[in-house]
Amino acid sequence: MSQSINKVAVIGAGTMGHGIAQVSALAGYEVTITDLDDSAIQLAMEKVRKNLDGGIARGKLTEEARDGALARLSAVDDLESAVQDADLCIEAIVENKEIKQKLFADMELWAGGSAILASNTSSVPIGMIAEATAHPERVIGMHFFNPVHIMKLVELVVHEGTSEETRLSVIGMVEALGKESIVVKDSPGFATSRLGVVLGLEAIRMLEQGVASAEDIDKAMALGYKHPMGPLRLTDLVGLDVRLAIAKTLSEELGGDQYEPPALLSEKVARGELGRKSGRGFYDWNE
Repeated sequence: MSQSINKVAVIGAGTMGHGIAQVSALAGYEVTITDLDDSAIQLAMEKVRKNLDGGIARGKLTEEARDGALARLSAVDDLESAVQDADLCIEAIVENKEIKQKLFADMELWAGGSAILASNTSSVPIGMIAEATAHPERVIGMHFFNPVHIMKLVELVVHEGTSEETRLSVIGMVEALGKESIVVKDSPGFATSRLGVVLGLEAIRMLEQGVASAEDIDKAMALGYKHPMGPLRLTDLVGLDVRLAIAKTLSEELGGDQYEPPALLSEKVARGELGRKSGRGFYDWNE
């Protein structure tokens, strides 16, 4: 038996957070979004409106659908207000276990014991996050993909204590979003990050070694293997800092040279070359 989900709270107004809020509001859910940074909240709302307007321009969305989604989406500047009465709280903040654990304890306190608590993490074990809560059976991973409004997959991660009711409720919510889910066991890197990071890091090593240009490495995967985009351009979209954090986590948890971050990746992050969000990564996004 699954639980009814009507109100969704999204914590974290960055690239993933605003996308999750957008698709949830479009699907008919009442959505609140919050962030520690007030400017991030405002920017998120602007990006949602821009994305929806773009959907209208491309003939993918009606004005009525846009207006309805915006009416169901509200931005608040504190966590307690955001999660109050929420049926599902989705965390989309930094990839840091301790910060996530603190947030989950707070979300549970203010949302109430009946709320499902989900993390968009791509690398932090869900079981470790759940340890900070009184109801670990209501904790699950909901790993969306960037850009959220386009990508169809949501990777659901169940730890040993995740209840069947929680799993079924979230599967139903993913279907309501018009997306498809896979269910994977809680393990380092889950399924998608574990595979994707290996490909991304190897592409960076090839660039570092001068095997080919970034453009040609990406073209090899796009044309040769029918990937929608190459691993270096994808890393720019995800964020080089995010990719580095995931690689470090997997290297610590799983070992193996394949997860060791290349020097080029660490150097770019240190220089602030984080990809599209900073204007430069493996590509120049200001051109």
